[in-house]
Amino acid sequence: MYQYTDFDRQFVRQRAAQFRDQLERWQAGKLADHEFLPLRLQNGWYVQRYAPMLRVAVPYGELASRQLRVLARIAREYDEPEAAVYKQALETQGLLGTVKLPTHYAHFTTRQNVQYNWIPLAKSADVMDLLASVDMHGIQTSGNCIRNITSDERAGIAVDEAVDPRPYAEIMRQWSTLHPEFAFLPRKFKIAITGAAEDRAATGWHDVGLRLLKNEAGEIGFQVRVGGGMGRTPMVGVVLREFLPWQQIMNYLEAVVRVYNRWGRRDNKYKARIKILVKAEGQTYIDEVEKEFREIVELDGAPHTIPQAEFDRVAACFVPPALPGRAHDPAQAEAALAVHAAAEPMFGRWLQRNVAPHKNPALRAVTLSFKRRGQAPGDADADQLDTVADLADRFSAGEVRVTHDQNVLLPWVHADDLFELWQAARAAGFASANVHLLTDMIACPGGDFCALANARSIPIAEAITERYQDLDELDDLGEIDLHISGCINSCGHHHSGHIGILGVDKDGKEWYQVTLAGSDGSDLSGPAQAGKVVGPSFSAAEVPDVIEAVLGTYRDQRQPAPGGRWETFIDTLRRVGHDPFKAAANAARHKADEEVAA
Repeated sequence: MYQYTDFDRQFVRQRAAQFRDQLERWQAGKLADHEFLPLRLQNGWYVQRYAPMLRVAVPYGELASRQLRVLARIAREYDEPEAAVYKQALETQGLLGTVKLPTHYAHFTTRQNVQYNWIPLAKSADVMDLLASVDMHGIQTSGNCIRNITSDERAGIAVDEAVDPRPYAEIMRQWSTLHPEFAFLPRKFKIAITGAAEDRAATGWHDVGLRLLKNEAGEIGFQVRVGGGMGRTPMVGVVLREFLPWQQIMNYLEAVVRVYNRWGRRDNKYKARIKILVKAEGQTYIDEVEKEFREIVELDGAPHTIPQAEFDRVAACFVPPALPGRAHDPAQAEAALAVHAAAEPMFGRWLQRNVAPHKNPALRAVTLSFKRRGQAPGDADADQLDTVADLADRFSAGEVRVTHDQNVLLPWVHADDLFELWQAARAAGFASANVHLLTDMIACPGGDFCALANARSIPIAEAITERYQDLDELDDLGEIDLHISGCINSCGHHHSGHIGILGVDKDGKEWYQVTLAGSDGSDLSGPAQAGKVVGPSFSAAEVPDVIEAVLGTYRDQRQPAPGGRWETFIDTLRRVGHDPFKAAANAARHKADEEVAA
């Protein structure tokens, strides 16, 4: 993973010191609220429904075990609200039916960040110092700026990868951090990058989506998409360049963001994202980007062209792990795994679901599932974070990756260690063999924590998880993307779910809109697209029955597939069409709720 330089380390620590100074001036009344707000936001501090929320950057998803241990310490020592704040939160949410509001937790997000929900602002500078001590921060994880740059969690190890995207992502991170021209954009701006054949980074759904590839001559370049995003107006990014030489990517991004900064609407935050500008202006926007790019290259002297020496400098900071030397016999390793799988069927399921191939034939990439009963998707308490750090040290050269699906991946596991790892992960509660199955759902924190949410997400996730605990049933249903958002801002990426659930407010009550046939752009799902609404919204009590009805329709309509499997849910839905699924969903309404939903 990336090794911080002395400059990187000094920069982050100076930023933490600057934040402390800003906080103290605000506390002393020397800095007005409106002056402190953008400074607070661009260091990752929101004020949510009841308490501050900290968002910690995890650039392109990479975390070291020492960083995990500091994240665990922050959860244990700082993620606790004042007693009066917590009492009010419990009483208010209790009126909606919430029975617990966990503290001392961290939350893995869909954009490879880590969030905390309860840290008091009075302690925020201490937390920033702790983060800086292990080369971490919250810089530009919020605010109207270029946000944390995300990537494929298998970057650098995937067997289908043409180019490792991490050095390019790091160059972009350094370019965008505190960029003076782009510190106050019309709205937030998100970039995702992948170098693999399969899009595991949902690039089509980002303001800028980048795919590294090689042309017929073997030259490296980028396919550049612009204008993707979810929210009130879901849009998939438009391809501006099919192949841009890699050396020019920073000049081109400069042009893309400059035109947006100049033309983007600032009078209406709902129409301020770049996707609205791209949609409204179409070819005119593309022409303006190309014009700006030519001026940057021809008149300004292409100041952001990446020299080979600079690329090599950054790439050299991605130090391969020091793995112990071992003899590896693939046939012997597979035979040993087969013996363990025969003796422990759950281990066999786990191998199939949670273990992926690696560029190094002796290694595997292993997903630890953070989707289990009793905890919200992506949540981890302090002890669990410490346990993940221990597993990383024992089995993955001290490194983990945060995934787009709110799980954690161990990228450097030796094939001979898989059974021992499974035993340790099972003891810790991370070995559920549900990766990519229905209960491996994405969900935002929702109305229990977020001030923007219209409805709670966590109880819906819990209800569906409780109903589908039989792994045989989950395996029979096959791979299904279920995504839940508590509001139209789409932090739970409901638009891209095969089944999407969106919390909405109706006369002060929680209701849920259901969409079908969304895609994140993965091989399973096909090209990125937004799901379609099945009809009027449903009450919270109806949602599990609606999901069951939709899945029942799938079972009735699916066809056999090669290899003794069934046709997937998304393939059946697209072949048959929405109508039978919509009819089944709407037939599951509870009679007493029909009039209100309409």
